[in-house]
Amino acid sequence: MSGTLTARQALPSAWLPRLAWGALAYNVAVILWGAVVRLTGAGAGCGDHWPLCNGVVVPQSPTLHTIIEFSHRLTSGVSGLLALGLVALAFSVTRPGHPARFGAVLSLGLIILEGLVGGVQVLLGLTAQSTDPARGFVQGIHLANTFALLGALLLTALWASGGPALRLRGQGQAGLWSSVGLGLLLVLGMAGAVTALGDLLFLPADGTPLDTVRRDYAATASVIENLRVVHPMLAVLTSAFLVWLGVFLRRERPSAGVTRWSVVLWGMLALQMVAGFANVALKAPAWMQLTHLLLACGLWLTTVLLCYHALTGLRTARPASINGVQA
Repeated sequence: MSGTLTARQALPSAWLPRLAWGALAYNVAVILWGAVVRLTGAGAGCGDHWPLCNGVVVPQSPTLHTIIEFSHRLTSGVSGLLALGLVALAFSVTRPGHPARFGAVLSLGLIILEGLVGGVQVLLGLTAQSTDPARGFVQGIHLANTFALLGALLLTALWASGGPALRLRGQGQAGLWSSVGLGLLLVLGMAGAVTALGDLLFLPADGTPLDTVRRDYAATASVIENLRVVHPMLAVLTSAFLVWLGVFLRRERPSAGVTRWSVVLWGMLALQMVAGFANVALKAPAWMQLTHLLLACGLWLTTVLLCYHALTGLRTARPASINGVQA
């Protein structure tokens, strides 16, 4: 095989990375709109029907809640179409075995799973003002799958832009502690989803946060209320670990990318901690919950980027070249 790859082999199409990065940004927006559905109580806007809305394809004379829920389903459907397009384009312009193919297929699978989890919520009536403990469990699974989806789309975009494949074996402690950090963030996100649900269904008590904790552990409190305090406690533990992880990876896998993204990670942690305290102090208003969720997505993606640079040994963070010309 020739020692010099052609432009088509190295970076086959400028449209593939554009579509991948665009799909990532679009899905973040869809996730935030999904939170709006929850915060407005519009999750039952289409009744207990899925994938139909109130038993029809297009609702007639819809209420505001129906419009909100139906629009979320439409935007989620567009996510699926983007994922299908990403798979088709990846397979048409890359060589067999190219990591972008795997990333695109994984993204499509996770988007399908995302839709199925949402469908389960609707069909089981775990929407609107339902306080069924199962709703907290499904909400946590939904958030974990959402984070996995964003990670898959990010890796697909990196690979489509010419980034190296990710090798998990033989990474030693760097691989181990990176996996622990990502795992802790997933668990933290799941706990955060339950806490956000609790803040929606059971408004924080008048007075101090301690008054809310006392009420959450009263004899009449639900399981969702009992679990609300887990998220802030886990946030402190996870933040401390991620600060250490940044220091560890800078020492064990020094590179420009690791240095850059560890600093960004520490900045995101600081912002998220401030947002978390503000959310508690302001008694979880909708706009603050949306801000908290957006920062959570940013924190997750930043951590994935840090681990990716550490585990692929990238020494620089130069823009990928397109057709042999530096971007």
